[in-house]
Amino acid sequence: MKTAKILVLTLVATTLVAGGCARHHGYGTGSSYREAALERGLVETNELVDKTVKDPEKAKQAKAIVWEIVNEVKQSFTKTSDYHQKLYALNANYEATPEQFMKVLDEQYTVRMASATRILGLRFKLKTLLNAQEWKDLTDAMDKTRSRYMPKKEGM
Repeated sequence: MKTAKILVLTLVATTLVAGGCARHHGYGTGSSYREAALERGLVETNELVDKTVKDPEKAKQAKAIVWEIVNEVKQSFTKTSDYHQKLYALNANYEATPEQFMKVLDEQYTVRMASATRILGLRFKLKTLLNAQEWKDLTDAMDKTRSRYMPKKEGM
């Protein structure tokens, strides 16, 4: 399970952090900026797949799975933005009840869990496709790439 979390986080981090996607949901150019960051992350991840998976057919299949993961992340962002808008509207409504907020938060949680479950399933699909050495090489390369975009922690 720890490995699953690490890969999911690595894939998401590579696609998101690669572009420094730090803009707020749904405001200004945030959506287009996020989209561009995801595309750059997908290109980088595809390059890593090409470098670490020597069988061209396997590499093609692996890139298709990565594309599915990125697509799921894009959909998740859109849905999250929609829920944020609902919460903003409730917040602006003086008459809004705690139950109304909880309903939106519960729906958002359910949608996020469904998305995370789909991403996890894709992670295992990718794992099944690759052998242990390819998996190690790919995840090591992704960690190295991700570290270029992540701030270094002090004292570590």
